[in-house]
Amino acid sequence: MTHPDDVIVSLMGPTASGKTDLAMRIADALPVEIISVDSAMVYRDMNIGTAKPTPEVLERYPHRLIDLKDPAESYSVGQFVADARACIAAAREAGRLPLLVGGTMLYFKAFKGGIADLPETSEEIRAELERRAQREGLAALHRELQRIDPVAAAGIHPNNPQRLLRALEVYATSGRPISEFWARQPNGGVAQALGCRLLEFAIEAPRDVVNARIERRFGDMLNGGLLDEVRALMVRGDLSLEFPSMRAVGYRQVWQHLSGEIDRETMVDRAVAATRQLAKRQRTWLRSWSGKTVLNDAVEAGPILQSIRGDRIVRRS
Repeated sequence: MTHPDDVIVSLMGPTASGKTDLAMRIADALPVEIISVDSAMVYRDMNIGTAKPTPEVLERYPHRLIDLKDPAESYSVGQFVADARACIAAAREAGRLPLLVGGTMLYFKAFKGGIADLPETSEEIRAELERRAQREGLAALHRELQRIDPVAAAGIHPNNPQRLLRALEVYATSGRPISEFWARQPNGGVAQALGCRLLEFAIEAPRDVVNARIERRFGDMLNGGLLDEVRALMVRGDLSLEFPSMRAVGYRQVWQHLSGEIDRETMVDRAVAATRQLAKRQRTWLRSWSGKTVLNDAVEAGPILQSIRGDRIVRRS
């Protein structure tokens, strides 16, 4: 039998594939600690558009690594790995099974394989770069990156402020291009470092089913108050579409609609299309993901339970 203290479980899948519902069914059967792997759910006050579980659901099925940051703050892959490792250590100490659930594949990749050790950067450097981005524009900052680190610039799109600013942060802090750090051997995954076996499951719901769910879910979000949620973020005055939080699918399009740039129909079309593109990228990641067990849909928890159930994992009362 597999000892629960030696196991970490990952549940991956495209957006709207039913990961959260399946995680809750697993939690009904096993004493798990649900750890969110979602780059948008880390932000507070972004509940509807991120499909964050409701307070009632969270009371019964607590999720770690949500509501960590204000939307004006940044959150890096490195921070996720460190936070996830801390959550796993706490879960194991409590005799619970760590269950990572989400669709941010870059986070899963770093968790599994490790990331290059990047230097710590200061909030002051980050704030100054963000001010420059507002003042000079991202294209100017990308040209600067091309001068100091052409390798990194070739792999970072000029309209990706999060990665662009991160590369410039590293150079400003260390005097060395971020591509040098990328070239180093990653420091190993969390499971490896903890001496655990990583069981990975991926939901592969049919594309047409997921696309229909995406369209239906966005309509539900609008009916549930998404416009008011984004409006409340806009009136704060300290956010813009340049912030990573506001680039989450759905939020950008609603922001543009509320700003008068696009009408409601265009907003809906663009938001649904962007979410479907996200699901397509997630499927692309998963197709080449080695070592996974494929679940045809999020209906049955059986394959996961059979893989991880051990002598010390008992059904919850």
